[in-house]
Amino acid sequence: MTMVDLGPQARIVARLAESVTDEQLTGPTPCPDLALRNLLGHLLGLSVAFRDAAHKDLGATTDTNPNAAVPDIGPGWREELPKTLDELADAWRDPAAWTGHTRAGGVDLPAAVAGAVVADELVIHGWDVARATGQEYTPDPAVLGSALTFLRAAADDPDRGSGLFGPVVAVPETATLLDRAVGLSGRDPGWRPVPGRAVRPPRA
Repeated sequence: MTMVDLGPQARIVARLAESVTDEQLTGPTPCPDLALRNLLGHLLGLSVAFRDAAHKDLGATTDTNPNAAVPDIGPGWREELPKTLDELADAWRDPAAWTGHTRAGGVDLPAAVAGAVVADELVIHGWDVARATGQEYTPDPAVLGSALTFLRAAADDPDRGSGLFGPVVAVPETATLLDRAVGLSGRDPGWRPVPGRAVRPPRA
């Protein structure tokens, strides 16, 4: 996997989150059964975990099973999320972050693969937030390219039907690169929220 600057995409995601209203937090997202507040909580948690994974600072934050509990946001999420996204991007600017091995979500993996996972998470969850809130979304081209490479390589993963990522959704040959990535992540590029629908997240 090739080193890529996550900073531009992290800033895009932060701007999307900044525009989220309190009323939208209970609304649906492309992630089945997860309200927007839970998706934002997942985004915050993974940013912490992969920031520490880049530093090879392995411990409680990198050992947490992402499927162990329904993620959520705290009262300070509007300040915490952009700060943590900045820290995440800065951590992965160090070439050493992409070498050797690391751990995230309790899984040991090559550091370069972890970096590609982060690129994928930022691109796809950026789309999730944008689509859930009706915002325009154009991901950073370099990070989108990294995410697409990762998703193509993972398309035959037998475990991809679990968690936040489901089976591949077929898209037309004329689809944009973003729609291709969205389909490979298990989402329907045509997804739109149902107006007025609130989501009660599953119990932890």
